[in-house]
Amino acid sequence: MTTTQNETVVSLLNLVGLDTAGEHPALDALAQADHRYLRDLKINVGNVLNSTQTLTKKEALLLALSVAVNEKYQPLIDSLTSAAKQEGTSDAEIAETIACTSLLSTNNVFYRFRHFISKDYYQQTQPGIRMSIMMNPVLGKEFFELMSLAVSAVNGCELCVRSHEESVLKHGATEARIFDAIRLVSVIKGFITLL
Repeated sequence: MTTTQNETVVSLLNLVGLDTAGEHPALDALAQADHRYLRDLKINVGNVLNSTQTLTKKEALLLALSVAVNEKYQPLIDSLTSAAKQEGTSDAEIAETIACTSLLSTNNVFYRFRHFISKDYYQQTQPGIRMSIMMNPVLGKEFFELMSLAVSAVNGCELCVRSHEESVLKHGATEARIFDAIRLVSVIKGFITLL
């Protein structure tokens, strides 16, 4: 691996606060074979976490955290939690991000099943899934819905994506803000596949 390729990997890991001394075989393999993608990935990760006009740094970190929680990648959960706290995020906001991600993962499975099967019995039977955290979220209704949309997009639930996109817009978000959030979670999801 050349010095430039190694520097790109180190710089990429530093962007999200991950240990640069740890083992990252997929990143190392990319660096040895073709570092052009690593440069793109570093730019993409940096852009979505630091350069959106519609998301604050705190919001970007919380959305990234929701993907790390969804994908169960503990080192990134830890580093993003620390970074979010440095941006003024409270313990309650971190906990709600984790709870939102869990709830949406639950809902995404359930509503995707309903949508795929599309039988009257499943459509008409009450889900019986408690969702009280959605009523008065610490993060605020608009951002909670934006995070719900983002997690649903990562999990591929069409019904949930449509429902939350409509709700986010009703709560005052712009399509540009939604676009930035979805781009962010897409990049973070892709990055996690290499960790």
